[in-house]
Amino acid sequence: MQLKIKKTNPSAILPSYAYEDDAAFDLFSIVDITINPGEFKQIPTGIAMQIPTGHVGLIWDKSSIAQKHGLKNLGGVVDSGYRGEVQVGLANVGNDSYSISKGQKVGQVIIQKKETCEILEVDSLDDSDRGEGGFGSSGK
Repeated sequence: MQLKIKKTNPSAILPSYAYEDDAAFDLFSIVDITINPGEFKQIPTGIAMQIPTGHVGLIWDKSSIAQKHGLKNLGGVVDSGYRGEVQVGLANVGNDSYSISKGQKVGQVIIQKKETCEILEVDSLDDSDRGEGGFGSSGK
């Protein structure tokens, strides 16, 4: 599969896979920005993608900044028809401010096939073993 990438900013870094067998490719910031605890910021990448029809791009956390510094991705569905700049929404759920530098990895994208469901309104749903058991219903 080929993925067409257009730079929307000349300083953009093309996405890349760090290792041959990686599932996701990295996205890079084109700005220097600081995210304080409790803040949410959109990080521009300077690229647009042409995701093949029948596929979707899913933006995920970079573990290096998520687990070590508390920066979590918010949102992250890039539909195949979208042609605008890809931005990574990050929220700082940590205790310290974190500064992102131009060229730093800020997210990663998995391209996968999508399914389209027929949405049906019904009066009831089939029973299951779990039923309506929600958060914590399976124990600790």
